Amino acid sequence: MTLSAVARFLYTLLFTLLLPVIVLRLWWRGRKNPGYRQRIGERFGLIPHRPQPGGLWLHAVSVGETLASAPLVKAFQQKHPNIPLIITTTTPTGSEQVRRLFGQQVYHMYLPYDLPWFMNRFIRSIRPGLLLIMETELWPNLLACCEEQKVPVVLANARLSEKSAAGYEKFAALTQPMLQRLSRVAAQHRNDGERFLALGLEESRLEITGSVKFDVSVPADCDEKGTALRNEWGNERRVLALASSHPEEDEQLLDLYPALQQQFPDLVLLLIPRHPERFDPVVNAAHSRQLKVQRRSKGPATSDTQVYVADTMGEMLQLLAAADLVVMGGSLIPHGGHNPIEPAALGKATLTGPHYTNFAAIVDTLKEEGGMDIIPAVSQSKAVISRYLADSGLRDAMGAQARATVEANKGAVARLLATCEEFLRL
Repeated sequence: MTLSAVARFLYTLLFTLLLPVIVLRLWWRGRKNPGYRQRIGERFGLIPHRPQPGGLWLHAVSVGETLASAPLVKAFQQKHPNIPLIITTTTPTGSEQVRRLFGQQVYHMYLPYDLPWFMNRFIRSIRPGLLLIMETELWPNLLACCEEQKVPVVLANARLSEKSAAGYEKFAALTQPMLQRLSRVAAQHRNDGERFLALGLEESRLEITGSVKFDVSVPADCDEKGTALRNEWGNERRVLALASSHPEEDEQLLDLYPALQQQFPDLVLLLIPRHPERFDPVVNAAHSRQLKVQRRSKGPATSDTQVYVADTMGEMLQLLAAADLVVMGGSLIPHGGHNPIEPAALGKATLTGPHYTNFAAIVDTLKEEGGMDIIPAVSQSKAVISRYLADSGLRDAMGAQARATVEANKGAVARLLATCEEFLRL
């Protein structure tokens, strides 16, 4: 056996031994999100749908990847309405997002666990013409089974940070065969592409397409819905939004709120947690600080609302449309940040904390052109946030430049659509 074969055998053996623990963890997570306890059979390759063969199979891990794939999915459906489109996710929130965005227009299932017998069963059932993996979700057996069943695989909107590349390099015996099994890597940025090449990808299989996230489409009624929300609070009040927040981040801004309110007495703090299991803890954290809180699910806010918690899913754009200044979540803690393109597309002044490695290329592009700013350290957040809240001209200029940068970088969806058609022979 070759070294790579031994490595995959050991990986499969370890995964098999850990499977009971993985299933128990799934059940445990279901305490807070019951979706983890539903449709468990799909995770073992037992699926409810049998699409016609030759379709496009798109894998999007969770909410972020699903949202990023939406423009491509809609473009593909419009151009090829008779080609089956199968979307897999791994999380219930991703599943909910698929249903919200696409309804019954796509086949949706959970991706099976990465063991050959589950993956082979799944691939034989859906018989795809192409697998398109959003961003960088590489599984050894998934790619090996696709190769065995002659399914081409494209890594789309691919990104690879220095930290992630270093992690893959430690497991070169697994990483190199995975990269060799990819038919194409459509990377977001040249830096991402160079890291894939350094790990062993053939240069002929690399294409720089840009990020599909620049192709975000803002609904025509978005500004109208944002204005309606501002009217609930009082449309002259300043609104600071924390988008896609994680534990400790909401608490940081809640602790900062009294000092900000001394300078801006009319300030509304709009908190948008990343995951639904965080809704109650965020509300409780605001109550514990004796602040006047309104949950979106409990009805309209009032003019004395201080903290507005968006405890709903799928409304990010209209919520951000109501903001004056946006702070991107995942960046105030060592998580890697979240995609800032949605507020940029809305023309909103946007800040990110120091931890934005997951979206470094996008943040750097926006910042270089004056469409975004960075809070260099959490200890400096009050000074930076206050400066932007105090100066509407500064916010407007940043927002206008952000929107212009998004418009100038669109086009990745069209390039990926052409790649899909190439491999599907359409």
